[in-house]
Amino acid sequence: MVNLSVNLSGIEMANPIIPASGTFGFGYEFAELYDINCLGTFSFKGTTLNPRFGNPTPRIAECEGGMLNAVGLQNPGVDKVISEELPKLAKVFHKPVMANVSGFSLEEYVETVRKLDGEKQIGWFEVNISCPNVHGGGMSFGTSAASAAQVTEAVRKVTSKPLYIKLSPNVTDITEIARACEASGADGVSLINTLMGMRIDLKKKKPVLANVTGGFSGPAIMPVALRMVYQVYKAVNIPIIGMGGISTAEDVIEMMLAGATAVQVGAANLINPYASRDIIDALPAAMEKYGIRSLSEIIGAAHA
Repeated sequence: MVNLSVNLSGIEMANPIIPASGTFGFGYEFAELYDINCLGTFSFKGTTLNPRFGNPTPRIAECEGGMLNAVGLQNPGVDKVISEELPKLAKVFHKPVMANVSGFSLEEYVETVRKLDGEKQIGWFEVNISCPNVHGGGMSFGTSAASAAQVTEAVRKVTSKPLYIKLSPNVTDITEIARACEASGADGVSLINTLMGMRIDLKKKKPVLANVTGGFSGPAIMPVALRMVYQVYKAVNIPIIGMGGISTAEDVIEMMLAGATAVQVGAANLINPYASRDIIDALPAAMEKYGIRSLSEIIGAAHA
């Protein structure tokens, strides 16, 4: 009998699988397909202080080994998330959920977290300082240690719930930024967000995406994500949520060996809406194949 459970900042999870923000909506859409309570948890759609329509279309482009997206944080704004989305979610998901928050100023991050902090169903905050698809916010906060520390410290003051900072791979040294977040009060870090990429339409001879660039995700980025999780594990003493190209149970095990306590599944959900459930179902057999009795015992084991 294998044990899939992990403890993420004091909250027990039945397994480490977390559908990533932006790929799972507010959950209830997927609840029409299967019982989403099989998940460890999920990170809901990136929420900002004010409603956002997002970027102009086209926003999605296919590419070898993955996809590009430039959705641009489309969401109804925090007030409607509280009044409409979370009540609908509560009817179908009976575990703590992860609240993904983004902003375009320090004040917006703080106010959005402050408003969500009173919602009982929220177990963790995941503060996104790494979105590459918006201008004047998102990734601009995550490309320097000083800015990352500033956001972390400010948000830390308005919540006592576990605080995870979602980091960008589009930097020179991700470990420096992770250390700055830890020093400023983060309970953990999530990495990696998407890599910046683009495609050009050969017939039109123009960029495929209206935003020109977008976030590259999918299986092709997993080696990069794995390397960064491995490096950050050695640099900090707080938990890591690993993500980037995860699509199989073996990928989950590999990411946890590198140092992740939990693992987010992103682009795979957009290709197969049952992906996260299928990975959970496949984990026991994969664990037995590699002689693993408990997932919590292999976190960072590749460093031994």
